Amino acid sequence: MVSKILLSLAICFAFLVITSSVIFGIGDLRSQFFPLPNISPRSTPCRAGSPLRVYMYDLDGKFNVGMMDRRRTDRAPVTVRTLPPWPANSGIKKQHSVEYWMMASLLYDGMYDGREAVRVFDSDSADEELLETLRQSDYWRRSSGRDHVIPMHHPNAFRFLREEVNASILIVADFGRYPKLMSNLTKDVVAPYMHLVDSFEHDNSPDPYESRKTLLFFRGRTVRKDEGIVRAKLAHILKGIDDVRYEDGLATGENIKASSEGMRASKFCLHPAGDTPSSCRLFDAIVSHCVPVIVSDKIELPYEDEIDYTEFSVFFSVKEALEPDHIVTELRQFPKEKWLGMWRLLKNISHHYEFQYPPKKGDAVNMLWRQVKHKLPAAKLAIHRNRRLRVPDWWR
Repeated sequence: MVSKILLSLAICFAFLVITSSVIFGIGDLRSQFFPLPNISPRSTPCRAGSPLRVYMYDLDGKFNVGMMDRRRTDRAPVTVRTLPPWPANSGIKKQHSVEYWMMASLLYDGMYDGREAVRVFDSDSADEELLETLRQSDYWRRSSGRDHVIPMHHPNAFRFLREEVNASILIVADFGRYPKLMSNLTKDVVAPYMHLVDSFEHDNSPDPYESRKTLLFFRGRTVRKDEGIVRAKLAHILKGIDDVRYEDGLATGENIKASSEGMRASKFCLHPAGDTPSSCRLFDAIVSHCVPVIVSDKIELPYEDEIDYTEFSVFFSVKEALEPDHIVTELRQFPKEKWLGMWRLLKNISHHYEFQYPPKKGDAVNMLWRQVKHKLPAAKLAIHRNRRLRVPDWWR
């Protein structure tokens, strides 16, 4: 039996309120074009060695790459040859560029081991203006969008249209600005931010524990909303301690460089909640091989069905973190050998948080395609139930 699902990618760049879409359809999951890493049979709807086959509509370029450069006049559908590179000077905007990398991974026509999704050109192999496009689609109408995937990585993406698409699988940074009935772990996928600091590629110190002189590092905005008010409270507790650096700073090019240097010189990197439970800082710490210290009670993490974050991160509740001296005391007593084990693991798993083109085995975009595959059984269950129900769904 052919399994079918549609993907609608909403491209939402930071500080741009406009959203746009690239529409995909995922088809025959039995393709043998590329091998897959071993995945537990209970977590995937198809046998190992079966990447998703994705049909991507050739939409007007204004709906995707046209948003990257408003001066762009070419409105032809983007191809592998006309795909512009992600702007090097985009600064903080790149942290929410997940949609770009997912589209680029499908445009890429090269072969590589571990590919999780491959584009096909026959829609039968898969199945305000943009929302109207969806509503007119036979694929959308057959399931009310339950077999669609819509990336909404920026917290404000599709802000006023979410109720129109809340039956779909959403790709989100976290659930901070979503009602529980609209977005949740059961049907949706948590994606990492694209890190702002450069990856620490030559972290080969013979004694990294001793070479990292700072115990705990944080650099960022200390005045935030919602759960992020914990940052200002932590500032009163942590500022002024000799081996702790707790610094206020905007995400300018100079400050991003300073953050990179600070993380590489620190044993632990603090990740308190921001305006929402997550922020880019966690993923900056991971690629800097600085053990994350997470203070965010409602955070959800990418790939958590495959990765155990307690193996390379330290967690404190907000209540624990606001106890005077508690965090610092715990970290100073942290065994060196345990820290070294976490550091080594960070070096081994950091490639799962790299968005890149061309894509590579096990990188962030391929991990996301795998997460989408894990959601297919629940999507199919919802579709099949909806087709046979003759009364309102009692589970709602």
